[in-house]
Amino acid sequence: MKIGIDSYCYHRFFGEAYPDQTPPEKRMTMEDFLKRAKELGVDGVSLESCFFETLDDGYMKELKSELDEYGFDRVFAWGHPDGLERGKNEQAFAEMKACIPKAKLIGADVMRVTGSSLMFRHEPHGPQIEALTKQFQEAVKIAEDYEIKLAVENHIDYTADEILQIVQNVGSPNFGVNFDTGNFLRLLDDPIRAMEILAPYVLSVHLKDLQVNNRMARPTDWFYFSGVPVGEGLIDNKALASILNKQDFKGFLAVEIDHPHYDWMNREDECVAKSVLALREIVASLA
Repeated sequence: MKIGIDSYCYHRFFGEAYPDQTPPEKRMTMEDFLKRAKELGVDGVSLESCFFETLDDGYMKELKSELDEYGFDRVFAWGHPDGLERGKNEQAFAEMKACIPKAKLIGADVMRVTGSSLMFRHEPHGPQIEALTKQFQEAVKIAEDYEIKLAVENHIDYTADEILQIVQNVGSPNFGVNFDTGNFLRLLDDPIRAMEILAPYVLSVHLKDLQVNNRMARPTDWFYFSGVPVGEGLIDNKALASILNKQDFKGFLAVEIDHPHYDWMNREDECVAKSVLALREIVASLA
């Protein structure tokens, strides 16, 4: 099983600092991120499209050359922050479809997509799932033409049963799941049970560990469970990786930190490095 990093770990350095964070003294480029990932010795990178300098074909091809030079597996990650907005944002839908050939240009065979976000989780889910099913059924036909697999993330929006329903509704071998190990907890949905039912469909992974952050957040805040190094939080990522391993998962486990815990605020690189070491131990234990 392989190890990776999602570029969202460094969102502060790409210009997206949360209100309770201090902007960094120096910004990070995509080239800087790839160099750091190589220094950490990972196998793959999940690249958030919102942090690309441009989506021009020329840039995509240059990026592919860099990824090839580093020998990275790669996932093209689309959908931050609110994805398709529960199937109601036609502009986002057009953008998602237009990004499928871009994923091909960087040499990815998996594209992470998001159907919604925490912004809409309290609205009725039935109409959302129906609308998203139609959009994903249309998009996956394009993905099939480009030999790309779309992986919908549990984006603090839908439970494991609802994600499974969407995947089964779409009904394509080119449509599966980007399993975020922490986001189910944020919905108080059991991550272990989620993996047990979704593992056959998992194409990519965002591997988080979370801890209660009651010094900064209320229970109703999405970041009440905030990011800590792998092994220091509430998520049994070893058990989740074991289930995937038994399923013969072929992708890589990408460490992701979104909102750092109070104890790790503005220390994301240290948190990532520590997570990579812990994840390497988990993977070794499964060999």
